[in-house]
Amino acid sequence: MLREDYDINIVGRQVYEGETGEVTLNTTGTYTQRGGARFIAYKEYDQENPKVSTTSVLKIEPGKVTMMRSGTATRLILEEGKRHLCLYDTGYGTFSVGVFTSDLTCSLGERGGRVDIQYTLDIDSNLSSSNEITVEVRQRNHRPQGRTAL
Repeated sequence: MLREDYDINIVGRQVYEGETGEVTLNTTGTYTQRGGARFIAYKEYDQENPKVSTTSVLKIEPGKVTMMRSGTATRLILEEGKRHLCLYDTGYGTFSVGVFTSDLTCSLGERGGRVDIQYTLDIDSNLSSSNEITVEVRQRNHRPQGRTAL
């Protein structure tokens, strides 16, 4: 079991047929580094059944973020200036979606930071939505218990 010792705040914005929507997720998770990549992992809970969770992992490499969900075929590749054909699992079925990343800014360091991504989704080469996602990760403030300053 990994220690969830980081605060993770995700804000996603979507523009679809002139309508704008926003989703915010504030959770805890892990932030690690292996090789040249950084990994942010967190659990998402089913709104109808809070006992059911899925682990989401963001793999961050220079100019590229890969979003994966455990137990599903979902794997979105967000690479600046490129379009990738990716699999997305809705829970009711999996379909292919085109993902074009127009901007990817990353300011992650040893203790966290921020990733900003702007991208579009297309289905059968028809624009589906314009999207922005911001991920902030910060080390949680752990205060020693049982100690007081003199």
